[in-house]
Amino acid sequence: MSFVTREKVFSRKWFLTYSHIILGSIIMAAGYSFFISPYKIVPGGVYGIGIVVHYMTKGLFAFAPDGFPIGLFGLLLNVPLTIIGIRVLGPRFGVKTVVGFILTSSFIDILTMIFGEDPLQIGADVLLASVFGGVLIGFGLGLIFRARATTGGSDIVAMILAKYTKRSLGQLIIIVDSVIVLLALAVFQDWRIPLYSWITIFVTGKVIDIVVQGMSYEKSLMIISNKHQEIRKMVLNDLNRGGTYLHGEGLYSGEKRNVLFIVVTRRELAMLQDYISRIDPEAFMAVTDSNEVLGNGFRSLRDKVEEM
Repeated sequence: MSFVTREKVFSRKWFLTYSHIILGSIIMAAGYSFFISPYKIVPGGVYGIGIVVHYMTKGLFAFAPDGFPIGLFGLLLNVPLTIIGIRVLGPRFGVKTVVGFILTSSFIDILTMIFGEDPLQIGADVLLASVFGGVLIGFGLGLIFRARATTGGSDIVAMILAKYTKRSLGQLIIIVDSVIVLLALAVFQDWRIPLYSWITIFVTGKVIDIVVQGMSYEKSLMIISNKHQEIRKMVLNDLNRGGTYLHGEGLYSGEKRNVLFIVVTRRELAMLQDYISRIDPEAFMAVTDSNEVLGNGFRSLRDKVEEM
């Protein structure tokens, strides 16, 4: 059985989860209605296909003279995709995912009906639309992901392909979305559309990471020094941080070495580098960004899970 989370109905966690889904759906829909659809930007997914269909069907339907509604088309695609996904992949898609794509589809069409096809009148500044559209879509999707739901669409297609091709899911999502972007190029015959669309896809991914993982200013350090005991005392006493000794061996010399692994803030990093430069200028230090740090001395894993 695939892992599908469930919250007790009407519990605090239940209200928080569905608040994230509702708010995320509204924000995501605003990104499409205000910034993406009016300028024919196609950032992949079922709503990207919906945008292409919307402009191809202008004047074809009496009930929708401006083109087939984007949200409705996304909903019509998501329903069979979800059913196929459940049959092929098992019960991996819970009620929250269904609620997510129904709400998003509905809000896209509702906002378009209320505010019109091009409410912001950005005009020729399509780059602005692609960036801010990506920010809103990414923020909305991030909130939905924090509720452990999805909006279906190309993610389901990528999951099915991953089962049979053995390629990574991340690669397949990029491939599926890129095919949709190239479809827009073939239909609209405008080379600028895929360029703006890929900008939106990039911005969306970055904002999703920030919303799901948070903005972290911590740095991970690996330090090799003959003065490791002095560095250890400085970390414990002055920075009031913990750390871990890793036991290594020199690749060339074969000499046994103690490696300090610690996580500090940017301010603490500057203090530590200044100290090490004075006691051991020949020390080796590798500094990497930590997207998220959970555990003793930082935000606890339990607090993060409870907030999601």
